[in-house]
Amino acid sequence: MRVLSRAALAALVAGTLTATPAIAETAAAPCDTPADRRVAEVQGSGAASPLAGQTVRVEGVVTGDFQRTDQLSGFFLQDPNPDDDPGTSEGLFVFARESFKDVKVGDRVLVTGKAVEYNGWTELSPVTAVDVCGTGNVAAQPYTLPPAGSADGLEPVENMLLTFPQPLTVDDNYNLGRFGEVTVSAHGRLYQPTDRPGVDPAQDLRRSLLIDDGSNRENPATLPPVTRAGAVAAGITGILGYGFGEYRLQPTRPIAYLDANPRTPRPFPVVGNVKVASFNTLNWFTTIGSRGASNANEQQRQLAKLVAALKGLDADAVALMEVENNGQTALQALVDAVNAEVGAGTYAALTHPYPGTDLIQVGLIYKPGKLTPVGETKASQDPVFSRPPLIQTFRRKGGGQPFTMIVNHLKSKGSCPADGPDADQGDGQSCWNPTRVKQAQTLLDVIGDQDLPNPLVLGDLNAYGEEDPIDTLEAGGLTSLTKRFVPERQRYSYLFDGLAGELDHAFAGKQLLKRVTSTTIWHINSDEPRIRDYNTEFNPPGLYQPDAYRSSDHDPVVIGLTLPGGH
Repeated sequence: MRVLSRAALAALVAGTLTATPAIAETAAAPCDTPADRRVAEVQGSGAASPLAGQTVRVEGVVTGDFQRTDQLSGFFLQDPNPDDDPGTSEGLFVFARESFKDVKVGDRVLVTGKAVEYNGWTELSPVTAVDVCGTGNVAAQPYTLPPAGSADGLEPVENMLLTFPQPLTVDDNYNLGRFGEVTVSAHGRLYQPTDRPGVDPAQDLRRSLLIDDGSNRENPATLPPVTRAGAVAAGITGILGYGFGEYRLQPTRPIAYLDANPRTPRPFPVVGNVKVASFNTLNWFTTIGSRGASNANEQQRQLAKLVAALKGLDADAVALMEVENNGQTALQALVDAVNAEVGAGTYAALTHPYPGTDLIQVGLIYKPGKLTPVGETKASQDPVFSRPPLIQTFRRKGGGQPFTMIVNHLKSKGSCPADGPDADQGDGQSCWNPTRVKQAQTLLDVIGDQDLPNPLVLGDLNAYGEEDPIDTLEAGGLTSLTKRFVPERQRYSYLFDGLAGELDHAFAGKQLLKRVTSTTIWHINSDEPRIRDYNTEFNPPGLYQPDAYRSSDHDPVVIGLTLPGGH
């Protein structure tokens, strides 16, 4: 349409205008500028966008809005009309903060921005235009793990809206409180490859998935469902983003977990007339501000949980690890607190004759009403041990067959040397493995040299079930009681990087093995998220309970013995 100015119109009326007036064109609407690339073209069929660094204009439907600065500072869009190449994703992340706050799920949008690879994540950033041009719909694509027939894993569905119809099992909840993260897997739980035969680490990686909370916040005020490892969910739906080196699903609807691994109020009953246990206390310290509790309130919270765990075990003798090495102070404080709950004199603590110089020591408490120490309490002084084992022979009250508890805490897998035989050799056993092997062999030597009757080797051996230290003990004539009595799927006591495995062991000599009638592992700790522990930093106050759950990070092992004699 031609438009005349007011002056031109007056001149025309006066008959003085002879020239043709200028023509002003109506500006085109933003939505009239079409896309110049499809989403699949931006994604490409490889790990990186073939258009990285180029400004593109794409069209799609918004599938997830996470624009707030306390979220992901952007939204996801997806092409509702996929191309014919299954190797190209149909989704993109648009890094566009609240300046484009009118965008919402279901909007059909045209977006102009630069295609980039942000630490491995294909996205548009910066964005110069987001035009809402109607509405649309994208159905979640059914997807199963592990990815079928794709060498690229999840790359072909990056940034797409997916739904997982299969049951997925919670493997890792360690960072649930800090980052809102949970890792799940198809076909059951994931186990440490050095803990049992038949574990395929590469396949396990393909069948697992990290579920995030749609934000980059630390210690979020609103948490995803606080669930135990082993819980199961089906129909999980969300958008597959990427960040911090791995794919992560951002849920678009709440996840309902089925408690397929419920808590038990006490260990499964063990049969016998003597019950012994092994328990890593996770740094029970009476010295505040060292390891363990950082203030008096935390210390009381920690103590309450440890007491609840010991009450639930109700063992006649308990081997303890990670107790402060300050003489009898920390150990006696624990005994006094337990006795205050179960009755004066119920438990007594042995004195370690040679606790070593490490900040922590092993300990042993027992019920004088059930067991009688035979001979003096012993310890190895071999320098191979940084935390010398404690050795005590017992009989049932009134006499009968003796048995010897040997309490251990072998060299940890941390603080690795840079080189040498104790450096990490890349075989899955981590560092200090030769030292742990030497410690295991020395234990066998101690048993033989001291002619210890009916040895029962207990403790945190910092070695999984198929590692060299365990092989050493088994080759020396000891039998793993958990391998003998605990079903394989329940045979774990520790969770690391989402992989369950057994670090806490019990081994019996040949003659005592005949008297072992049952063994169990009480899963009160490894399956629980750390947000349920005694710490007050960042943990929501309402989650703390003075119960046994997450009293430590290791599960206790319980053994039932049927010994002749005594009463």
